[in-house]
Amino acid sequence: MKSHTALLGRAITADAVEAWLRDHPDFLAQRPDLYLQLEPPLRVHGERMADHMAAMLAAARVHMREVDADMRAALDTGRAGMGLAARVGEAVLALMRAPDPLECVSHELPALLGVDSCHVGCETRARRNVIRLPAGTLSQLLPPGRDAVVRVTPLNVEVLHREAAPLVRRDALARVPAPGGQPMLLAIGARDPEALPTNGAESLAFLGRAVGAALAR
Repeated sequence: MKSHTALLGRAITADAVEAWLRDHPDFLAQRPDLYLQLEPPLRVHGERMADHMAAMLAAARVHMREVDADMRAALDTGRAGMGLAARVGEAVLALMRAPDPLECVSHELPALLGVDSCHVGCETRARRNVIRLPAGTLSQLLPPGRDAVVRVTPLNVEVLHREAAPLVRRDALARVPAPGGQPMLLAIGARDPEALPTNGAESLAFLGRAVGAALAR
């Protein structure tokens, strides 16, 4: 059987392509995706031609299924992001009403956000409803220029989520601008990954700023 280099070594004409394909009858069978690039014949004659038409239809169906799956995944991701944005809106309203924002974060926000834990952490000093964090934690987890992150594989869960750590399969961290410039962050943990979609960082960054504004009242 001739190598494909034989075709490359001569002028590529219709006759050359036809001759090469006759020498390699299994070429299209091994590359069914090429049927998507071929124009079908005007009429079908014989079983072999019908087989080629069937292969072209099968390749088109596979391609359409892949496109449909990609579109559905994109729509699901968009819906998840919109769902989180709505929940963040409810959380911000709760913070605005709360006489004690830190207590609101720890006790009300988990239910409003559909997650399992929600804490404010601080590196400099701990107080009621605030987790004491080791020095340098904020700069390590949220470097300059990043106000929020959704982590598919959470680390340091015991430090950030305390008693809820064994449940956390995905978490999110958001910077909290606080009075006095002390480093603070909002740590959110969830057992259900869909509660914290990966495209939700912008909404969570807004929630972190809302927590900071509530603390500054």
